[in-house]
Amino acid sequence: MPQGQGFQWRPGMILERGLLVAWSTRQLAELAGTTAKAVRHYHEIGLLDEPERASNGYKRYGVSHLVRLLRIRRLTDLGVALADVPSVESGDEKARRILRDLDAELAADIERRQRMRRELAAIRDNRTALDMPPGLKTLADDLPETQRSLLMAYSSILTPEAMAALQEQLSGPRGVLDAEFATLDENAPDDVRQRLAERMAPEVRRQHRAHPALADLGLASHRERAVAESVAVHALVEFHNRAHLDVLRRVHTILVENDTSGSESNGTQQ
Repeated sequence: MPQGQGFQWRPGMILERGLLVAWSTRQLAELAGTTAKAVRHYHEIGLLDEPERASNGYKRYGVSHLVRLLRIRRLTDLGVALADVPSVESGDEKARRILRDLDAELAADIERRQRMRRELAAIRDNRTALDMPPGLKTLADDLPETQRSLLMAYSSILTPEAMAALQEQLSGPRGVLDAEFATLDENAPDDVRQRLAERMAPEVRRQHRAHPALADLGLASHRERAVAESVAVHALVEFHNRAHLDVLRRVHTILVENDTSGSESNGTQQ
């Protein structure tokens, strides 16, 4: 036998030492790195031919079975479904389509895992990122815990476009009004609440104009309107005190009244 083409054993040596023996199911499975249960299953679905049996009824596997089993294992380890193994082995157009689809699935899985690694790195470097929806973690340092919790809740109902608009809206520097609202005492007097609402209303309107995707919860959500409104209301009540909620109610009233006044003025002018 030429150098490099195989083991340098004389065939007679193998026979002399009695090494030419058949393998049991368990031995074959061990050689192929699988289980006897898997081997029997491959027999049942027709992927692996049944071997001859010895006089005592035990199966006698040979090298052809080992090679076949290793081939099946290689394909399944690559993600090929057992039902697709014969098709892939045929090498026809169906085989190429199966492999292309499998490659696309693997690419998507790799991208997902890379995204997971980026998220884990962000959480490892900054624990507060755990309280933020994916993609908004860079805002974690600048937002109070209450607002981070609100954003996490909103991520369950808002569309990707609305979440992107929300990120853009929050990326700006925190203003005086944000600080005053965040620190508003639950027992703040009525006049303090009203003044704050009057100052906030123009800013809220400006934000609605700059980010129309957030102006209508029904349009901004990928859930049914009733479900989206339920999440929004529960989140507001859970993470704000009574003074906060009262100011938000007053802001809404001011905006509605201004809209009504504007509509009436336009109607009169016409």
